[in-house]
Amino acid sequence: MTVQPSSSFKSRTLAIIMGGGAGTRLFPLTKERSKPAVPLGGKYRLVDIPISNCLNSGLRGIYILTQFNSQSLHRHINESYKFDDFTPSFVEILAAQQTPEGSRWYQGTADAVRQNMRYFLEHPCEHFVILSGDQLYRMDYREMLKRHTDSGADITIGTIPVPRDQATGFGIMLTDADRRISEFVEKPKDPAVLDSLRIPAQLLSEIGQPAGAELYQASMGIYIFNRQVLVSCLDNDLVDFGKNIIPAAIKSHKVVAHIFQGYWEDIGTIRAFFEANLDMADPNPKYSFYSPGAPVYTHPLCLPASVVQAAKVDRAVISDGCILGDVQLTRAILGIRSIVGSGSSLKNTIMMGADLYEAEMSIKTEGVPPIGVGRDCKIEDAIIDKNARIGNGVTIASKSSAPDADGPGYYIRDGVVVIPKNSVIRDGTRI
Repeated sequence: MTVQPSSSFKSRTLAIIMGGGAGTRLFPLTKERSKPAVPLGGKYRLVDIPISNCLNSGLRGIYILTQFNSQSLHRHINESYKFDDFTPSFVEILAAQQTPEGSRWYQGTADAVRQNMRYFLEHPCEHFVILSGDQLYRMDYREMLKRHTDSGADITIGTIPVPRDQATGFGIMLTDADRRISEFVEKPKDPAVLDSLRIPAQLLSEIGQPAGAELYQASMGIYIFNRQVLVSCLDNDLVDFGKNIIPAAIKSHKVVAHIFQGYWEDIGTIRAFFEANLDMADPNPKYSFYSPGAPVYTHPLCLPASVVQAAKVDRAVISDGCILGDVQLTRAILGIRSIVGSGSSLKNTIMMGADLYEAEMSIKTEGVPPIGVGRDCKIEDAIIDKNARIGNGVTIASKSSAPDADGPGYYIRDGVVVIPKNSVIRDGTRI
C-alpha cells in the first residue's frame, strides 16, 4: 500500500528519535561516539536511517535525544540536515542538561522524553512518533499514522512477526483480530506463555501468512502517542517505554499494533552490526540504499572518485575518495577515503575509512604508519574504524567462536576483531 503525502499528518506530527545510552554492546565503536553516529554502509551513519524515513514520510520536525559522546553526532546533524528559511523543518539534538527541574542523566527512554516535554509541547502537534536511533529498516510512517487515526487508538506500536525461536529475545504483544493489544510480555521463556501469545489464525490470514504459522508480534520500539496520552503516561517516575510505560498503558488506554513485514534489524551488538553491513555487499541485499523515491540522506561530501590501480573484487561496496592498489576484496565495505596498499586482501571486512587525507611529510614526522591499510596485509572478519593505521605485512583474522578479548590496539567482540578509531597497528603485527 502506497500512502500519498498528507499535509495534515505532516503538520500534526512530531518525530522523536532516541539516541540511545552508552552503547556498551556496540563498544568499541561507541568508544568515541554515540550509537547513532556509528558509520554505516560506507558513507552513512546509523541516525541517517530514521531521519530519512521521517523525511520520506513527510515528517519535517525531528528531535534527537542523546547524552553520551554526542559531539560527532552534533557535527554530523549540523552538516547534513539544512533546510531553507521558508519551511518549518528542522532536525535538532536535545542532549541531557541541567535545568531548574533537575540535573539527572536520562534514566531510560521514557525519562528522556519526559525531561524534554516542554520543548515538544511548544509545537501544536497531535501525534508524537517515537523512534529508535539504532535500527536498520525502511518504513513509511504515514501508513502507521493512518492505522493509528483510523482505529481511534491512543497509542500505536510497530510490531514485526517473528518465529518462535526468536520470540524469546523480544517484547511480545498479544492482539485480538482487530489488532488491539491486550497483553505484553518481555522476552517470554515459558513454553506455555509462548503458546498463548501466538498471532491468531484470522490475523495471520489478513497479513498474508499461513493460518498455521507459529509467529509472534515483536515490538520494534516504534510508538505513536496522542498528545495528551503521552503527557498522562509520563506523569509518573517510570523510566522506560518498553518495560514500564507500554505494559501500564495497555491496561488503561486503547493500544493498537501496526504490523510491519519488511526487513528490520536491531543494530544492538557488534555481530548484528557486522552482518547487517556485509549483507549490503551481497546480491539482493536485505537492506538496499537504492530504493526509488525513498533515498537515504547523509552529509554530502565533495570527494574525488575512487582510484583503483588493479584489483580482484568479489562483492564489495567502495565509497567515494578511496585509493586502492593491487588488492583483493572479498565481501568488503570500504568507507570514504579508504586507502589499501598493494598486495593486501580484505575478506569479510568493514573498513570505515578516514576523516581526512594526510600529507606525506606529517607521516614521516610522526613515525607511524599512514592512515589506512598498508602493503601485503591479510585481514579477515574485522571492523577497521576510522583513521586507523595498519602497517605493512599485518595479519588480522578471528574465528567466529573466539571469546571476547582485548589487546594492544584491538578488541574482539562476538568473534569479530575491531580496530578502534585512531588505533596504530605496527608493521608485521599478527592478531
